[in-house]
Amino acid sequence: MELTKSEMEIMDVLWESSRPLSRADLLAESDEKTWKDSSVHILLNGLLDKGAIQEAGLIKRSKTYGRIFTPTMTREEYFANTIFSHRHKPNTVGLFEALLNREDITDDDIDGISNLLAKKRV
Repeated sequence: MELTKSEMEIMDVLWESSRPLSRADLLAESDEKTWKDSSVHILLNGLLDKGAIQEAGLIKRSKTYGRIFTPTMTREEYFANTIFSHRHKPNTVGLFEALLNREDITDDDIDGISNLLAKKRV
């Protein structure tokens, strides 16, 4: 699944939130949006069709009810799936090597990765 720039902006807001969000919440919390407010319904339906988000219930807004949405995967899961969904998949070891060679990788990151690898081996 590949998301458009506008869909990614909505996903970023949802990923940063600690709770499901309504259409109105998304509009209020989208500081750097490149899409028009009137497009949010189309974008949400597109994300639902792609399986990136799901309905998490209803919330009462004045006299009506509106749907609230939550992501179906984490940001990290999305990017991992995106990397390996392309026809030209990277070599897993080469990908890890490239990630580990980045200057912004910390010792804590390396410790966390080592722990994950140790758990995967068991």
